[in-house]
Amino acid sequence: MKRARDIRDQLEGLLERVEIELTSNDNDYEAIKKAITSGFFPHSAKLQKNGSYRTIKHPQTVNVHPSSGLAQVLPRWVVYHELVLTTKEYMRQVTELKPDWLVEIAPHYYQLKDVEDSSSKKMPRGTGRAS
Repeated sequence: MKRARDIRDQLEGLLERVEIELTSNDNDYEAIKKAITSGFFPHSAKLQKNGSYRTIKHPQTVNVHPSSGLAQVLPRWVVYHELVLTTKEYMRQVTELKPDWLVEIAPHYYQLKDVEDSSSKKMPRGTGRAS
């Protein structure tokens, strides 16, 4: 947490130096998730029918780590910080995302066909629902 605070202070100082007003909205979760997605866009995955995930660019089967708050929720699309191999390949530090963000944030990396949502495919009951 100290490192995060130090980085925040450093960014605040940079904003002051270039005379940009610092504004904050603690309740803008979508902006926070979008910022995380912009940093980790290569690490995105989509939920499969069996409850595992498939990474987008380099297809690999992965799972949400059991200690994650999203392990029981299983959002349809996620971005993650790292993969850890134990009994399975697990994603750690997972955040839900909207697939269109990937094309918006990284058009050089993702095309619309990479993130087209096949909503017509049925998912198991209770999966793919995160807010």
